[in-house]
Amino acid sequence: MTEPHEALRITEASPTYWRATFTNGPLNVFDSAIMIALQGLLDRMEASDELRVVVFDSDVEDFFLAHFDMSGASTEVARAQGPTGLPTGLDITTRLTTSPVISIAKIRGRARGIGSEFALACDLRFASKERAVLGQPEVGAGVIPGGGAIERLSSLVGRGRALEIIVGSDDFDAATAERYGYVNRAVPDAELDEYVDTLARRIASFDRRPIAAAKTLVNRTTLPEVGHLVESQTKFGETLTWPETTARVRELFGRGLQQPGDLETRFGYHLGVPSEEAERA
Repeated sequence: MTEPHEALRITEASPTYWRATFTNGPLNVFDSAIMIALQGLLDRMEASDELRVVVFDSDVEDFFLAHFDMSGASTEVARAQGPTGLPTGLDITTRLTTSPVISIAKIRGRARGIGSEFALACDLRFASKERAVLGQPEVGAGVIPGGGAIERLSSLVGRGRALEIIVGSDDFDAATAERYGYVNRAVPDAELDEYVDTLARRIASFDRRPIAAAKTLVNRTTLPEVGHLVESQTKFGETLTWPETTARVRELFGRGLQQPGDLETRFGYHLGVPSEEAERA
């Protein structure tokens, strides 16, 4: 496990524009190191009177954020209360969505499970057309999304597509994600950095108060109720205790969960086929 300060690299491009890069290789699993690092970043964001925009990206090839750490090693940190009084994961996303700072997810590689949910909590999402993969694989792994996907996807893509993404537990390419409303835009990979940087610098050049006021007003009708988020996370915790879930997660670890390899690369595919068939493919 990476030390907390090594899981997220902060680059202050200017006082008004920061980049936050996930560095928690080899997969950028959403573990205690990332949670602690994100809370530290949010503390810094809340202390800044100048900051307008933060761009989140990754320097781990093929992974923006893989998914929640299913090993059990991050459970204590995940259950701890953050400054909002909510468990750490919900504390992070709640503080991010209510911050006056605009957050942008620049997605290259896989963003699954809570990695997808973190991106959904960002204000804007831009995905590499060739390299981004998004998904909510929880149901296929025996659990349910507990970090906001149920609430945020329903608002963004509609009921039918939300159920397709969540219950189908498959991977979605960037073009489909754009068409569904999962991301703002799918951008050719060669153009993604310049596109996001240009937009971020444009926002960073504006006055802080109208940015914050506009976000606050948009939030009135678009943010899910906190009680609903807590209910989903509580149910997620309950599903982890189900015997069939324990057996399924154990099997997935045996097939390569949280290890570099084909299962993490093609998670959606592997959830849909028996292990014997997957090994032959």
